[in-house]
Amino acid sequence: MKAYLERSMTYSEYTSLIDRLIAEGKSTGPKQSESLYKYSLLNRQRMRRIEKTTELGVSLKAALRDNARPMIWIVLTEGWCGDAAQSVPVIERIASESENIEARYVLRDENPELMDAFLTNGARSIPKLIALNASDLSVIGTWGPRPAAGQAYFEELRAAGVGKESLTEKMQRWYNQDKQRSIIEDFEGLLKTWGTACRAATA
Repeated sequence: MKAYLERSMTYSEYTSLIDRLIAEGKSTGPKQSESLYKYSLLNRQRMRRIEKTTELGVSLKAALRDNARPMIWIVLTEGWCGDAAQSVPVIERIASESENIEARYVLRDENPELMDAFLTNGARSIPKLIALNASDLSVIGTWGPRPAAGQAYFEELRAAGVGKESLTEKMQRWYNQDKQRSIIEDFEGLLKTWGTACRAATA
């Protein structure tokens, strides 16, 4: 994990990279197309909106205060990914609320070995968060590529045979209606689990 951390980015560096590439008419990743560029442009607008509107709530803030385990969160992402645009700003907001959590970002397509170690149902789905114990970089747990409720809806749509374009549209509507509630609930539970593990280990 050390090698991946050495080439990882802060959130500011990640968003600056996306902005620079958009200015050049490009997206992150080795593959370039007009559609990926347009997705990146739209997603950056979504990210800015979510950065401004996300409220963590009392329960999640309490879970963050209770978590005594220093952690590093590595997040696999890409600027063109709609799911990442919806979740990554929230992940950064959560991490920035705690002095015990540092969030770092790496691009999926530049780190295939890491991505392939954390597949979702055999797919390179992003965003994917890997929570590491800061002291020894051991893996504590993972999250992603969607909030649990969103993933359940996604699987439901796929099982119903919904096409890719329609599926993407329906998922974006789900995110808009959810207003980050589900990801906040997910991390409240994860932090309690990881924090409990830390307290049990040091008791």
